[in-house]
Order: sequence, then structure tokens, then C-alpha cells
Amino acid sequence: MQGGAMPGGGAMPGGGIVEQLTYTISGWDGLPLRVREWRTRDSLAGDSWRALAPILCLPGLVRTGADFETLAPAIVAGRRVVTVDYAGRGDSGRCRDVSRYAPEPCVRDVMDVCAALHIHHAIVIGTSFGGLLSMGLAAARPGLIRGVVLNDIGPDIGPEGADYVRDFVGTDPALASLEACVAMLRDSLPPMSLDTDAAWRRMAELTYQPGPDGRWHPLWDIRIAQLLNRPPPDLWPLFGALSHVPVLLLRGAVSNILLPGTVTRMQAVHPRMTVVTLPDIGHAPILIEPPALAAIETFLAQTA
Repeated sequence: MQGGAMPGGGAMPGGGIVEQLTYTISGWDGLPLRVREWRTRDSLAGDSWRALAPILCLPGLVRTGADFETLAPAIVAGRRVVTVDYAGRGDSGRCRDVSRYAPEPCVRDVMDVCAALHIHHAIVIGTSFGGLLSMGLAAARPGLIRGVVLNDIGPDIGPEGADYVRDFVGTDPALASLEACVAMLRDSLPPMSLDTDAAWRRMAELTYQPGPDGRWHPLWDIRIAQLLNRPPPDLWPLFGALSHVPVLLLRGAVSNILLPGTVTRMQAVHPRMTVVTLPDIGHAPILIEPPALAAIETFLAQTA
């Protein structure tokens, strides 16, 4: 494991300075994996962060750990907050074999990251694909999971949403500028709680990057879309693996990925699951919407 520079700190709500660390961890096949960790500065000097369960944040299918850069400082008090760029995404390595980007190798990578960073009995916050991985982790290593926040995802995927994701993931728009990226995302993404020009610009920066040709390309290997052509497996047994832990389900009210019927069935399988629906938001909430953040903070306090 190689340590990285700390790109500065920030003020934590309620006081304190949050430090972000970056690491490069070698995956089981030698592929480099980029990991980010947030702690408060005072906890870096001692063991106070050991008192509460660490938080493992798992991003969406082609998203990166940087998606949690606004949530992490809000929830980091007394904890470690760790996230990872999956293989083929963000700053992690690329592979010739596209199957390396499939869910099963990603679960293995996450378990290896947890082992390398001594993360045990964590609370997982999983957005979309990250939520599915949390189910896989619960099945493969039940003792790793203390609680799960599922962000707009369930065992069944809405077909309209699945088609959109497949097209989006497999397309390299090769846009001429960051401003063009912003305009495309504003036009094509589902309803989101991004309400300022700066927020949209940051979303574009977390989605595309300039290439050697001077044009802006996805932060992921677009061959990942090939994996979405496989027949979907039955994920309900994996959801059942969460029956032993508390679960919070966040849903965008106009999501076409997590449909109301799926939520109803999930509640029947896991009656103690808490459900919070965010009005006028699609797939997926960015998790700092006031109702989402309040629900996460309550869940963390109750789950410890």
C-alpha cells in the first residue's frame, strides 16, 4: 500500500478540521486501486476514531470515491470514512479483460481494501451499484457489515433506467470543453438536487476529464457497458443477506431505477428497513439533500 498526499483540509460542521488522505492499494491481481480516507485532524493524532464504526462509501457503477467529498465531512466526526475507485474507474487501473470490471471482482477489491486498511464491522453507504456491492459483501463476509444505507437501489432495476445507464456508460461524447460537459449533463441527467452552476460544474469534473486530444472523455472505461448486456441475475437472495443488519433505503421519488413496487417488496423482506423518499429527485440522490443527510445522521447514531 502506498500513501498519498493530503490535498488540504476543510472545516467540519460543528467544528474541527477534516483531512483527506489518498492511497494506492494493489488489488489481488496487482491492479492499482485509488482509495480516499477522511478523518478529523485531531483523530489523526490518536485513536479516538476507533470508538465508532468506520463508514465505507461505495460509489455508483462508473462513479468514483470523489462523489462523497461533500458527504464525508458532514459525517466524519469520530469515525473513519473510506471510499474506493473501482477498477476501470477514476484513478484506479485499467485492464484489458473487461470482465475484471464486473461486480464479483469489485467485491473482492473492496474486501481487500478493507483488509489493507483494517476496516472491520463497517457501516456501508452504497449508491446504486455500490448498494448492490454492499449486498454482495454481506453475503460473502457477513461480519464486515454493521449496517447499510442503500442509495436508490434494490434487487430489481427499472428497465427504462437500465437502458439509460447502458447508453450513458457506453458513450464517449469527446466534448470540446468542460462547459460543454456541463450543458450535456444538465440536459441528459435525471432530476437532481444540483441547484447552482458551481455544483453542476463540479459534477462535470467528477464525470469527465481532458484527454491527450484536448477533448473531454469519461472517467471510466466505456467497455464497462458491455457487462450490462448480460442477463441480470436474481439479486433477491443477496438482498436477503442484509436481514441481519439495520438498513436505511433512500429513494428519489422520480427514480426510474428503484421503482415503488421494488420498495414494497424490499419492505416485506426486511420489515425493519427505514425508507426515506426524496421528492422531485431521480437517480440518484447526492446524499447531502437535507432529508437524506438527516436520515443518514440518525441512522449512524442508532447503528454506532
